[in-house]
Amino acid sequence: MASRINFRRLDGILLLDKPTGMSSNAALQIARRLYRAEKGGHTGSLDPLATGLLPLCFGEATKIAGLLLGSAKAYDAEVVLGQTTDTDDSDGTVLRERPVPAISAAGLEAALAPLKGRILQRAPIYSALKQGGEPLYVKARRGDVIEAPEREVHVHAIEVLDQQPGRLRLRVTCGSGTYIRSLARDLGETLGCGAHIAGLRRLWVDPFRDAPMVTLDTLRALADQGDEAGMEALLLPLGAGLADYPRVILDDEQARRFCVGQRLRNADWAQGVVAVYGPDEAIQGLGQVDETGLLAPQRRFNF
Repeated sequence: MASRINFRRLDGILLLDKPTGMSSNAALQIARRLYRAEKGGHTGSLDPLATGLLPLCFGEATKIAGLLLGSAKAYDAEVVLGQTTDTDDSDGTVLRERPVPAISAAGLEAALAPLKGRILQRAPIYSALKQGGEPLYVKARRGDVIEAPEREVHVHAIEVLDQQPGRLRLRVTCGSGTYIRSLARDLGETLGCGAHIAGLRRLWVDPFRDAPMVTLDTLRALADQGDEAGMEALLLPLGAGLADYPRVILDDEQARRFCVGQRLRNADWAQGVVAVYGPDEAIQGLGQVDETGLLAPQRRFNF
């Protein structure tokens, strides 16, 4: 019988390199148990097929998971031409096979052009997107007839890294809610041969473009050694997730008032959502500054 885990209060952000073949929630739960963290959440699912950056938030950092979910992201995608699958990736069942035409570099760029910018995209039917309070993949597995909704997404750039007969490697930079599987599917239809994703790796999520990722194997090795200090050294502070937001620095009295929900005013503060710090540079919370310089507390961090 497995010993009971003694969970503890733990705050911070882990930049996990998710392995293939595992859901994002399964990866989160393994990491949370290794850290013995009472509370944890991830910042947007990666498909089981996919690998790469999955920011995990523990403790108070879970309060900014929604902000990170909306951040820009970049992926390397391997696309197989000539086959359409029910999941739009290689984990699914092949529905249709078609010959792959000769595609010039210019022809490929022309096919990619409508997939860039602000576009309407239809989600895969096997996705976590909810309809009527239920994930689409649950409906699909049950055999329901599904009309996945279209929604606007922002594809900043698609770069062709490699082009081979029947196979492409693309680098996609995009905004929140973009399905790379849908991009591959739609590209295949434009080319007239169908396509699906055979490999996908998330390279970065703003603001974490350069920080190194940590594997579950590394965490397991440190946990086996009983090296919790080494594990905690791999965590980023909550403030690292707010690096792209303007900073408001408060003095002692202002910080006290902010922490009890009072509004403050300073015409020099940047408008919009701001990261609020105390005089000791400790992160206090999130606030909203209006056009008059009035700072309204939005979220308080309790350390």
